[in-house]
Amino acid sequence: MNDSSPLNPQPPAHHKHQPEAAEKWTEIEHLPAWDEEFYDIYTAKKHGKWVMLKTLKAAYKEDPRFQAMIEKEFDVRYNLAHSNIVMINDFDFIPGVGWSIITDDVYGLSLRKLLDDHKVTDHHLQQVTHQLVDAIDYIQTNHLVHFPIRPETIIFTENIENLKLIDVGFDQRESLTPADAAEDIQRFGEVLTAILDELPDSPPRLRRVAERCTDSRRRYKNVHELRMALAGRSDSGILVAIIAFLVVMIGLLVWLRVHQ
Repeated sequence: MNDSSPLNPQPPAHHKHQPEAAEKWTEIEHLPAWDEEFYDIYTAKKHGKWVMLKTLKAAYKEDPRFQAMIEKEFDVRYNLAHSNIVMINDFDFIPGVGWSIITDDVYGLSLRKLLDDHKVTDHHLQQVTHQLVDAIDYIQTNHLVHFPIRPETIIFTENIENLKLIDVGFDQRESLTPADAAEDIQRFGEVLTAILDELPDSPPRLRRVAERCTDSRRRYKNVHELRMALAGRSDSGILVAIIAFLVVMIGLLVWLRVHQ
């Protein structure tokens, strides 16, 4: 960890940024509905391009522990790249806001908003059962420690409604514990349940998947098992098919030898 902090006049050596003229930043607007536990979220234009800003809430800006936290989150997430995870592209001082993580613009509606307004559709269900699972797999593969996945952290972008996951990592470990993986699957089950409650005509199979995700005794052991269940397949079913294929092939070889 560097000796300096995001709010220190001397930023860390590996990403030095000097406060620039306010003209660089325009149309800065606070988005209270997007705020996270420790962060305020803003939308703004940087040299005319829309971006989003993530900065410490006023209560934490002068606390070295939280200054270190925002810097660590930048370091952890800067090199991540996944189409369903909001990407970080800079760490800079914003006039009137302070030191901020700068991300791609992901303006749209959160799953929480869609649920509250009863506007969830089959499209959102498909995105969650595919793209959210892909994002969780990427998070676990990269051993990212993150806050719980919730409807508030799942965003569907404006116009094309592509799924983007925010708040995806504040630390990185050499490996994750089984409990870490289990919590992601538990949270996925809760999200899926909330969507299915809004879409009663959805396939009953998905309800069974959601119930198993939230059952500590029967929960899927990993994302692979979850993905197979969502696709209506299982490892045991594939194994049976392979065995059946081998039996047929052996029988065919025996028949050919007998009739040579």
